[in-house]
Amino acid sequence: MRATCLTFATSIIISCFMPGSAGAANVDAGKIPDTIAQRVAACVVCHGKEGRAGSDGYYPRIAGKPAGYLYNQLINFRDGKRTYPVMTAMLENMSDAYLREIAQYFSDQHPPYPEPQPTQSNPAELERGRVLVHDGDKAKGIPACVACHSAKMTGTAPAIPGLVGLPRDYLLGQIGAWKIGTRHAAAPDCMAEIVKKMSATDISAVTAWLSGQRVPADASPAPALKTRLPLECGKLAP
Repeated sequence: MRATCLTFATSIIISCFMPGSAGAANVDAGKIPDTIAQRVAACVVCHGKEGRAGSDGYYPRIAGKPAGYLYNQLINFRDGKRTYPVMTAMLENMSDAYLREIAQYFSDQHPPYPEPQPTQSNPAELERGRVLVHDGDKAKGIPACVACHSAKMTGTAPAIPGLVGLPRDYLLGQIGAWKIGTRHAAAPDCMAEIVKKMSATDISAVTAWLSGQRVPADASPAPALKTRLPLECGKLAP
């Protein structure tokens, strides 16, 4: 499925994603509207309608995420801090202003969330995951996930993402990327520091618990924090 998305999405980058593209005009001049929804058609190939993740268990939902977070990630893909060839190909020639427009479009989409994935984890692993999410592990210096991502784990404005409603494969992939140093955020990279302190067992437990949670009816990000984060984090605002 990932290879299919990569091939198909790449083939429609020019015709569907770029504003005012000749490809779109040549298909049916005057009938294809020049709207942001039309321009981001390539995103929907992998992320699903209105930014809702597909069913293959890897691509994340981007609908409803804080606009600042989406903008920062688009910048990271464009500038090489996150690595995925199709994303780089789509974004490499786009301006900051256009990336901000794309981020705001998907942030404004709020389709319903699917039911959580069935879990194969045992109760002990799920309880360890719940404890790490809500309480952290002081002995290891791991802060609670809720301290940044909000009590409902739906994210915090303007730039901290929600972690519920994401497939476990995606969560494992991104935490693993931070663990081995292939994903980066602006310095100081607080997620990289946290993940370094997590064992493989901790990562498995957190992702198992998170991917098994139903998303609350109101999945909007929490308001901006008025208190300091547990760790210093770079560029949490666009």
